[in-house]
Amino acid sequence: MQGLKSKPSMNTPAHPLIIELTALLGDARVIVDAEALEKYGSDETEDLFFAADMAVLPSTTQEVSEIMRLATLHKVPVTPRGAGTGLSGGALPVRGGIVLSLEKMNKILELDTGNLAAVVQPGVVTERFQNEVEALGLFYPPDPASRGSCMLGGNLAECSGGPRAVKYGVTKDYVLGIEAVLPSGEIIRHGGKLLKNVTGYNLTQLLIGSEGTLAVITEITFRLIPLPKRRQTLLVLFDALDPAAQTVSAIFKAGLVPSACEFMERDAILASERQLGIKLPCGDVEALLLIEVDGDREDVLEEQRDRICEVAMEQGARDVILADTTEKQNEIWRIRRATGEAVKRLSIYKEEDTVVPRFSLPQLVRGVKEVAARYGLVTICYGHAGDGNLHVNILKMDMDDARWNDTLPLAIEEIFKITVGLGGTLSGEHGIGYSQKRYMPIAFKAHELALMKRIKSAFDPDGILNPEKIFP
Repeated sequence: MQGLKSKPSMNTPAHPLIIELTALLGDARVIVDAEALEKYGSDETEDLFFAADMAVLPSTTQEVSEIMRLATLHKVPVTPRGAGTGLSGGALPVRGGIVLSLEKMNKILELDTGNLAAVVQPGVVTERFQNEVEALGLFYPPDPASRGSCMLGGNLAECSGGPRAVKYGVTKDYVLGIEAVLPSGEIIRHGGKLLKNVTGYNLTQLLIGSEGTLAVITEITFRLIPLPKRRQTLLVLFDALDPAAQTVSAIFKAGLVPSACEFMERDAILASERQLGIKLPCGDVEALLLIEVDGDREDVLEEQRDRICEVAMEQGARDVILADTTEKQNEIWRIRRATGEAVKRLSIYKEEDTVVPRFSLPQLVRGVKEVAARYGLVTICYGHAGDGNLHVNILKMDMDDARWNDTLPLAIEEIFKITVGLGGTLSGEHGIGYSQKRYMPIAFKAHELALMKRIKSAFDPDGILNPEKIFP
């Protein structure tokens, strides 16, 4: 069944599912107009587009439950969606059907300062949540680049990370419990404001990173921590890629744990500078590390900062620059956060989200450049060096279409084989979704993929929830 397209026309006569959903939600929250539906057919993944038959905008868990019950009854595909900022095609309605947008489930239900916990709906924008938590002196560390627009439900679906993951961990490390709706319409709850829980299988962690293929998350309970009072930000400049990558593991081997450790090669720096009209004080370096330390005591931060400087210079850094004001710190982070969008503007591109043990980062960077040179491709690398997560952007530039289409899959396959050979895997935080699923056999054996498919079938026996994702 390919969505509603094999059913009677949605207009004349009306499809029975549309009649039922309109009775449930009202006309304003059931979208069938083709122009209004356009924004639900794409995300931030290259130029992919799939037309949905309708979008529905529930505001409560009960409404999500009824939508899923009806979709299962009619055997119509459902694609859950947050803000559409994903980079692997995870929210694309590949088979048409229903896009279930959670944008109206946007309430912060509780900020519990006694238990250092929060209860939220999935449509809350990440930065809004962070700001409200920080106003209470608390901290929610996961920090995706799109935090100003992405939603917390999508962060769970992809297990988002970001620069602060190196010290504080990723989304899964802050989720204490979930409420979710199964494809059948049944509602499940697991966990809560509990710091210990070994009662049954951990359904909370199973759903995190499942990319909306198992259930629709409708409520999240987060763990919070105290907000660090101070931070210091460094730019470490290098004349070559290798020493920059090698410095990352040297810092950790020295017993230092920065709150962020970001890698940018020269072309990534230049792209961001052009995008924002801002210049970093780094001249013509080949690579830099953006390193931040945070905490409560200034003397401890200064000691960490000075030791990081020593390690970097020992590894061959050209210079270390301190961002000594909040304004300079924010400007540097603006440039780093703009990198993804800036690189996209240069050319048609394909972004990979490779991740390896951080000690293997130099080998990964070298491997990427060797593959690119062999195929005549341009690559721009940047990412979360502190946790081994390298974003590899492959740019078409002036390569002709035939050669691009022929060589790109071969180059990506080689890059992934290098990554897996170094103990890494295909995605650190963007997910597999639609765009990366063909490469899953590089990372998993056939029986491992078969086990994952059986888990999918247990949750979604009719295969209606976010179909055509993850599995090749």
